[in-house]
Amino acid sequence: MKEYVDTGKIRYYFLDFPLYFHKQAFKAAEAAECAGDQGKFWEMHEKLFENQKALNPEDMIKYAESMGLNGKNFMQCLDSGVHADGIRQDIAEGKNAGVTGTPSSLLG
Repeated sequence: MKEYVDTGKIRYYFLDFPLYFHKQAFKAAEAAECAGDQGKFWEMHEKLFENQKALNPEDMIKYAESMGLNGKNFMQCLDSGVHADGIRQDIAEGKNAGVTGTPSSLLG
């Protein structure tokens, strides 16, 4: 990161790529994006990866509140599906680049 991303030699992009066979993966991706709306994307991302067996909506709300997010706003975002199209676009972009699983890294 220091040698390449921080110096501008390469750019770092993160794409959501929830795997279809993980029942809660898509909703977890939405949860991270909703947390990002409140400035806590990476915190939620890490929390979800740490707790991959506890990804039901009640768990996600608990995680959101534990990191100081507004629970009502988080839940409204999660219920609305506002980030679903963006996540689908990320999946399509990943597939077009040859991604078949996670995590994946591409250099170009």
